[in-house]
Amino acid sequence: MTTHLSPAPGLPVPRDDGAAAHVRGAWMPELSLRSTDHTTVDLADLPGPRTIVFLYPLTAHPGVELPQGWEAIPGARGCTPEACGFRDDHESLLRAGAAAVFGLSSQGLRYQREAVARLHLPFPMLSDPHLELAAALALPTFEVDGMRLFKRLTLVVTGGVAEHVFYPVFPPDQHAHEVLTWLLSH
Repeated sequence: MTTHLSPAPGLPVPRDDGAAAHVRGAWMPELSLRSTDHTTVDLADLPGPRTIVFLYPLTAHPGVELPQGWEAIPGARGCTPEACGFRDDHESLLRAGAAAVFGLSSQGLRYQREAVARLHLPFPMLSDPHLELAAALALPTFEVDGMRLFKRLTLVVTGGVAEHVFYPVFPPDQHAHEVLTWLLSH
């Protein structure tokens, strides 16, 4: 049985279209985003030495329908399992050298705060409703049901620079462990 906490079987696999190839080595913009922990986070001044920022399209909520055609969009489905993976590996990520972990989407803070509480996430989510980070770094996005959303990717930010970019991300429920493995080897 598939739930919002597990990825659906047979999801289309996203392919690397090169849309994030230019991001590695890019400076993070001076962009302050509101956080679910009632603070504002400046992406140009993230805690160091390394910070993990995983970008995702949107988290599902029980009882709320996903956008039309969601299952058919490569890489769209799996935001909740991905967030839970970062929750489950959070302490290990910190021990491996991450100073902080942030999730980031275009969803509003109320929606994100509900997800943080329901999923017991030990890290804050950042809200970028106008996709300002996508504009500043020319990040890949997609449109569905009249919404423009981030494509799933993860940044390892060191000293204000995107040291590493994971893109595309698949399968999302195993991605936090992929990031942990990378941190341990770098």
